[in-house]
Amino acid sequence: MKHVFKQGTNGKTIVLLHGTGGNEHDLIEIGYFIDPDANLLGIRGNVLENGLPRFFKRLSFGVFDEDNLIEETHRLHEFIDESITKYKLDPEKISAIGYSNGANILASLLLFHPNTIQKAMCLHAMVPIKNIEVNKHLNTKALLTLGLEDQIVNPKEAYELKEMLEIRNIKVDLFETPYGHQITKMELDYLKKWYDKN
Repeated sequence: MKHVFKQGTNGKTIVLLHGTGGNEHDLIEIGYFIDPDANLLGIRGNVLENGLPRFFKRLSFGVFDEDNLIEETHRLHEFIDESITKYKLDPEKISAIGYSNGANILASLLLFHPNTIQKAMCLHAMVPIKNIEVNKHLNTKALLTLGLEDQIVNPKEAYELKEMLEIRNIKVDLFETPYGHQITKMELDYLKKWYDKN
Protein backbone atom coordinates (compact mmCIF):
# COMPACT_ATOMS: atom_id res chain seq x y z
CA MET A 1 0.00 0.00 0.00
CA LYS A 2 1.21 3.52 -0.71
CA HIS A 3 2.33 5.09 2.53
CA VAL A 4 4.67 7.48 4.29
CA PHE A 5 6.63 6.62 7.42
CA LYS A 6 8.04 9.16 9.86
CA GLN A 7 10.47 7.75 12.41
CA GLY A 8 9.78 8.70 16.03
CA THR A 9 11.74 8.39 19.24
CA ASN A 10 9.43 6.99 21.93
CA GLY A 11 8.67 3.53 20.52
CA LYS A 12 4.98 4.26 19.94
CA THR A 13 3.35 4.23 16.50
CA ILE A 14 0.25 5.99 15.17
CA VAL A 15 -1.35 4.68 11.98
CA LEU A 16 -3.12 7.44 10.03
CA LEU A 17 -6.09 6.70 7.77
CA HIS A 18 -7.45 9.53 5.60
CA GLY A 19 -10.99 10.36 4.48
CA THR A 20 -12.36 10.09 0.94
CA GLY A 21 -10.18 12.03 -1.49
CA GLY A 22 -7.27 12.23 0.91
CA ASN A 23 -3.87 10.60 0.87
CA GLU A 24 -1.13 9.23 3.09
CA HIS A 25 0.04 12.75 4.04
CA ASP A 26 -3.33 14.18 5.12
CA LEU A 27 -3.22 13.33 8.83
CA ILE A 28 0.53 13.62 9.44
CA GLU A 29 0.22 17.02 11.14
CA ILE A 30 -2.56 15.66 13.35
CA GLY A 31 -0.29 12.76 14.24
CA TYR A 32 2.47 15.15 15.27
CA PHE A 33 -0.04 17.13 17.33
CA ILE A 34 -1.26 14.04 19.18
CA ASP A 35 2.23 12.63 19.83
CA PRO A 36 5.22 14.51 18.38
CA ASP A 37 7.60 11.71 19.41
CA ALA A 38 5.72 8.73 17.94
CA ASN A 39 6.37 6.90 14.70
CA LEU A 40 3.77 7.99 12.13
CA LEU A 41 2.52 5.65 9.42
CA GLY A 42 0.25 7.40 6.92
CA ILE A 43 -1.49 4.99 4.55
CA ARG A 44 -3.32 5.66 1.28
CA GLY A 45 -6.47 3.69 0.47
CA ASN A 46 -6.27 1.21 -2.42
CA VAL A 47 -9.60 2.11 -4.04
CA LEU A 48 -10.42 4.99 -6.38
CA GLU A 49 -13.92 6.47 -6.64
CA ASN A 50 -14.14 9.01 -9.46
CA GLY A 51 -10.40 9.48 -9.09
CA LEU A 52 -10.59 9.98 -5.32
CA PRO A 53 -8.70 7.57 -3.01
CA ARG A 54 -10.77 5.54 -0.55
CA PHE A 55 -10.09 2.50 1.62
CA PHE A 56 -12.97 0.44 0.19
CA LYS A 57 -15.71 0.63 -2.41
CA ARG A 58 -19.28 1.71 -1.83
CA LEU A 59 -22.34 0.82 -3.87
CA SER A 60 -23.96 4.21 -3.31
CA PHE A 61 -23.71 7.06 -0.83
CA GLY A 62 -23.75 5.47 2.65
CA VAL A 63 -24.04 1.92 1.26
CA PHE A 64 -20.81 -0.05 1.46
CA ASP A 65 -19.60 -2.87 -0.78
CA GLU A 66 -19.22 -5.33 2.09
CA ASP A 67 -17.18 -7.89 0.13
CA ASN A 68 -14.66 -5.22 -0.81
CA LEU A 69 -14.71 -3.79 2.72
CA ILE A 70 -13.78 -7.19 4.14
CA GLU A 71 -11.07 -7.72 1.50
CA GLU A 72 -9.51 -4.31 2.09
CA THR A 73 -9.75 -4.67 5.88
CA HIS A 74 -7.71 -7.88 5.70
CA ARG A 75 -5.28 -6.19 3.31
CA LEU A 76 -4.82 -3.28 5.73
CA HIS A 77 -4.21 -5.72 8.58
CA GLU A 78 -1.57 -7.54 6.53
CA PHE A 79 0.11 -4.25 5.62
CA ILE A 80 0.27 -3.17 9.27
CA ASP A 81 1.84 -6.53 10.15
CA GLU A 82 4.37 -6.12 7.33
CA SER A 83 5.15 -2.58 8.51
CA ILE A 84 5.77 -3.82 12.07
CA THR A 85 8.49 -6.08 10.68
CA LYS A 86 9.86 -3.64 8.08
CA TYR A 87 10.11 -0.64 10.42
CA LYS A 88 10.81 -2.64 13.61
CA LEU A 89 7.70 -1.35 15.39
CA ASP A 90 6.47 -2.50 18.81
CA PRO A 91 3.23 -4.42 18.07
CA GLU A 92 1.94 -3.64 21.56
CA LYS A 93 2.22 0.13 21.08
CA ILE A 94 0.14 0.66 17.93
CA SER A 95 -2.51 3.38 17.88
CA ALA A 96 -4.55 4.59 14.92
CA ILE A 97 -6.47 7.68 13.86
CA GLY A 98 -9.05 7.38 11.11
CA TYR A 99 -11.23 10.12 9.67
CA SER A 100 -14.52 9.45 7.84
CA ASN A 101 -13.78 6.65 5.34
CA GLY A 102 -10.54 6.00 7.22
CA ALA A 103 -12.49 5.80 10.48
CA ASN A 104 -14.85 3.28 8.91
CA ILE A 105 -12.08 0.90 7.89
CA LEU A 106 -10.44 1.40 11.29
CA ALA A 107 -13.71 0.33 12.93
CA SER A 108 -13.82 -2.66 10.55
CA LEU A 109 -10.25 -3.54 11.55
CA LEU A 110 -11.34 -3.59 15.20
CA LEU A 111 -14.27 -5.87 14.35
CA PHE A 112 -12.29 -8.37 12.26
CA HIS A 113 -8.79 -8.29 13.78
CA PRO A 114 -8.77 -8.01 17.59
CA ASN A 115 -5.73 -6.56 19.34
CA THR A 116 -3.97 -5.25 16.20
CA ILE A 117 -4.63 -1.69 17.41
CA GLN A 118 -4.36 -0.83 21.10
CA LYS A 119 -5.81 2.70 20.88
CA ALA A 120 -8.23 3.52 18.06
CA MET A 121 -9.50 7.04 17.39
CA CYS A 122 -12.41 6.96 14.93
CA LEU A 123 -13.46 10.43 13.80
CA HIS A 124 -16.97 10.58 12.32
CA ALA A 125 -17.32 6.85 11.71
CA MET A 126 -20.31 4.84 10.52
CA VAL A 127 -21.07 1.22 11.39
CA PRO A 128 -19.02 -0.53 8.69
CA ILE A 129 -20.70 -3.92 8.74
CA LYS A 130 -23.28 -5.78 10.83
CA ASN A 131 -23.96 -9.38 11.81
CA ILE A 132 -20.38 -10.58 12.09
CA GLU A 133 -18.71 -12.90 14.58
CA VAL A 134 -17.95 -11.39 17.98
CA ASN A 135 -14.20 -11.60 18.60
CA LYS A 136 -13.04 -10.54 22.05
CA HIS A 137 -10.31 -7.95 22.63
CA LEU A 138 -7.84 -7.88 25.51
CA ASN A 139 -6.72 -4.30 26.18
CA THR A 140 -8.12 -2.27 23.31
CA LYS A 141 -9.47 1.24 23.87
CA ALA A 142 -11.40 3.33 21.36
CA LEU A 143 -12.53 6.91 21.05
CA LEU A 144 -15.45 7.73 18.75
CA THR A 145 -16.19 11.34 17.81
CA LEU A 146 -19.32 12.70 16.19
CA GLY A 147 -20.72 16.01 15.05
CA LEU A 148 -24.30 16.69 16.07
CA GLU A 149 -24.79 18.67 12.84
CA ASP A 150 -23.04 16.10 10.64
CA GLN A 151 -24.91 15.88 7.32
CA ILE A 152 -22.89 12.86 6.13
CA VAL A 153 -22.92 10.55 9.15
CA ASN A 154 -26.00 10.23 11.35
CA PRO A 155 -24.82 10.74 14.95
CA LYS A 156 -26.80 7.63 15.92
CA GLU A 157 -24.19 5.59 14.03
CA ALA A 158 -21.58 6.40 16.67
CA TYR A 159 -23.80 5.07 19.45
CA GLU A 160 -24.53 1.86 17.53
CA LEU A 161 -20.83 1.40 16.80
CA LYS A 162 -20.05 2.01 20.47
CA GLU A 163 -22.33 -0.89 21.44
CA MET A 164 -20.75 -3.18 18.83
CA LEU A 165 -17.27 -2.44 20.15
CA GLU A 166 -18.20 -2.75 23.82
CA ILE A 167 -19.64 -6.24 23.19
CA ARG A 168 -16.10 -7.13 22.10
CA ASN A 169 -14.60 -5.97 25.43
CA ILE A 170 -13.32 -2.70 23.97
CA LYS A 171 -13.40 0.24 26.35
CA VAL A 172 -15.12 3.00 24.38
CA ASP A 173 -15.32 6.75 24.98
CA LEU A 174 -17.58 8.94 22.87
CA PHE A 175 -17.09 12.66 22.25
CA GLU A 176 -19.69 14.96 20.70
CA THR A 177 -19.20 18.34 19.09
CA PRO A 178 -21.95 20.75 17.99
CA TYR A 179 -20.46 20.90 14.49
CA GLY A 180 -20.61 18.94 11.24
CA HIS A 181 -18.40 16.39 9.49
CA GLN A 182 -15.20 18.43 9.64
CA ILE A 183 -12.41 17.83 12.15
CA THR A 184 -12.47 20.66 14.70
CA LYS A 185 -9.92 22.10 17.14
CA MET A 186 -12.25 21.04 19.96
CA GLU A 187 -12.05 17.49 18.66
CA LEU A 188 -8.27 17.50 18.31
CA ASP A 189 -7.78 18.87 21.81
CA TYR A 190 -9.95 16.08 23.20
CA LEU A 191 -8.11 13.47 21.11
CA LYS A 192 -4.77 14.53 22.56
CA LYS A 193 -6.14 14.54 26.11
CA TRP A 194 -7.65 11.06 25.59
CA TYR A 195 -4.47 9.70 23.99
CA ASP A 196 -2.27 11.03 26.80
CA LYS A 197 -4.63 9.64 29.46
CA ASN A 198 -4.82 6.19 27.91
